[in-house]
Amino acid sequence: MIDFIKGKLVHSHGDYIVVENQGMGYRIHTSIGSAADFSAPGEEVIVFTEMIVREDAISLVGFSSREELGMFQLLTSVSGIGTKVGIGILSSMSYGALAGIIASNDIKTLTTAQGVGKKTAERIVLELKDKVSTYFSTHAIEPHVHIVESGAQKDALEALLSLGYTRGEAQGVLKQIDVENLTVEGIIKTALKKLML
Repeated sequence: MIDFIKGKLVHSHGDYIVVENQGMGYRIHTSIGSAADFSAPGEEVIVFTEMIVREDAISLVGFSSREELGMFQLLTSVSGIGTKVGIGILSSMSYGALAGIIASNDIKTLTTAQGVGKKTAERIVLELKDKVSTYFSTHAIEPHVHIVESGAQKDALEALLSLGYTRGEAQGVLKQIDVENLTVEGIIKTALKKLML
């Protein structure tokens, strides 16, 4: 299994990139967001990958972050969601926004993703809600959070960071919320609603 490829970006084309490593060019299917992260030909890049083996083809899928790859793997664990749809969903929204949508049961917004109808959206939420919370509670958490005073705010900030939002986005939205009578869960739900507007 190829965990990641480090090499020179040769070409970026929307839904795939080509990376050269030791004289070999690897064509790697990816989301629009990750392709944009790899936009300068000649730069050295690290792509976190998964090899997809089927009866009729072998292909590589890869992303600019291990967290986005993790979300892709969660998506494709859902019955009926293959490589193309998984990448399409991640091209429609960031993995952090998608995690928030799944965690808050927002089926309506999920159906706006490429290739996702209502039944598929319901299946994604049903199968991934707990998995998304578990995965993002152990990945992508930025340490040393010092900018908020209360324990509830700090916990909410860490949760938003673990869902893939930037520190600036998380801090900005938390400043807009009156947290006095809210639990951590309430703060997070309110923040996610604001972030998805």
